[in-house]
Order: sequence, then C-alpha cells, then structure tokens
Amino acid sequence: MIICKNISKEYKHSAGRKQVLKDVNLVVKPGERVALLGRNGAGKSTLIKLIGGVEMPTSGTVSHHMSVSWPLGFAGGFQGSLTGYDNARFIARIYSRDYADVRAFVEDFTELGSQLRMPVKTYSSGMRARLAFALSLAIEFDCYLIDEIILVGDQNFHRKCHYELFEKRADRALILASHDTSTISQICNRALLLDRGHATEFDNVDIAIDTYCNL
Repeated sequence: MIICKNISKEYKHSAGRKQVLKDVNLVVKPGERVALLGRNGAGKSTLIKLIGGVEMPTSGTVSHHMSVSWPLGFAGGFQGSLTGYDNARFIARIYSRDYADVRAFVEDFTELGSQLRMPVKTYSSGMRARLAFALSLAIEFDCYLIDEIILVGDQNFHRKCHYELFEKRADRALILASHDTSTISQICNRALLLDRGHATEFDNVDIAIDTYCNL
C-alpha cells in the first residue's frame, strides 16, 4: 500500500514561490491502477516524483508499504560518465539482482545495441528514456510509476512497453499520469484529478475523464 497524506509541494522561483500541490491525499492498494488526470502544469509529474522519492514534499508524508519503481523514463539518477552497461550493473547491485539477467533484458528491450557501451551522457533523451524504462522493468516492483513522457520510439517499442507493463505485470499496481483518455479508460480502475493544486478522487474512471475534459 502507498499512502500520501496531506501532500503539498512548493517551488521557489524569481517571483517568489509557486504551490503546485495542496494537501493531496491518496491511497493505492496492491493491484490498483490509478490514473492521474490534469492539464499541463497541474502537478501530475510532480506527484509521481514525490511518490517515487525523486523529490520530497514541502509538507505531508508519503508512506510505502510495497515496493515502488522510480518514475519510468526518469533518467536523472544515471551517472552520465558511465556506460549503459555500467549503469545496469550498478542497478543490479543495488537491488541484488543477477547482472547477466539484467543485462540481457536491457539489451533486448532497449534495442540500443553498441550504444550501451557508450557513456550515457552521449545519449539522446529518447535513448536515456529507453534505458531508464528497461532498468525499471528489469527489477520487479509491486507498483510502477508511469509518466506518459516514456512514450518514445517506434510502434514496436510501444508494443513492448504495453506488453511488459499492462499484460505481463497485470497483477501489479500502477500510477499512470497521462492525457491519453483512451488508454486510461482501458487500463485504470480509479482516477485522481488534479486541478489548481487540489485533488479529487474518482472510483469511476469514465466520470473522472468527463470531468477532466470539461475543465
């Protein structure tokens, strides 16, 4: 279970402070698939990063009672001077996984070929996203955090993503931030709508989508 209690997040900028999230509450149980809906700048990616531990809330708490992935596609944790293979070895050690298995999965999934022997700082944003996505899936988690920014590459890569996340791991929880209402309707069974920093929960995804479309 993941419990977000009274989460608020502010950022400093030249004109002062901007509050992105205000007292957001969310509970995600094992196997639940929760959509994060909201216009650009509503705080969807921010909430994903807070749940994933990439950032810390200004106030409130996030409690994890099941294993949670880092945000899929997030490449901020890479060591740029290391190769793709070196980063895969590092992740395998952190999570006590067999490096040979992680390496084989990354090679097949990313289709980056010899680029995996190059420093990650030489990668394009799409290549970095592929590597981050592959490393997330190479480690088994109870809950996956997904931002639609991961949807890079060709149709073959999209099919791989869909199979690995939504078919092979159909029993896992996930939190999906997306504007793609068709995908959300097919995959998610709950929704959280973010608007002006506030969050509204919906047990009916179709009603959540209608409300979002009418903002």
